[in-house]
Amino acid sequence: MDTKLTLKLDKQVIDTAKRYASKHKRSLSRMIETYLKSLTNDNEITDESEISISPFVKSLSTGVQIPLNIDSKKDYSNYLSEKYN
Repeated sequence: MDTKLTLKLDKQVIDTAKRYASKHKRSLSRMIETYLKSLTNDNEITDESEISISPFVKSLSTGVQIPLNIDSKKDYSNYLSEKYN
C-alpha cells in the first residue's frame, strides 16, 4: 500500500535528484523508496560470522599482522632515502 509523504529539502537537491531520476528513467519517489529500503533492510547482518567473504578476497589475505602504531609516511620516506642513496 502506497502512502503519501511530504519532505522539505533544499531546492537544488530536489532539482538535481529529479534530473538524475529522469536520466535513469525512474521516478524520484521510487528512488527515495529504494534508498530508504536499503537503509532499513530487514536482512541486515547483525553477526560478523554471517558475513560471506568471496574466495577472491580470501586469496588476497597474507596473514601478516600490521602494527597499529606504524608510521607509513616515515617508513616510505626511509625506503626512498635508502633506494636513491
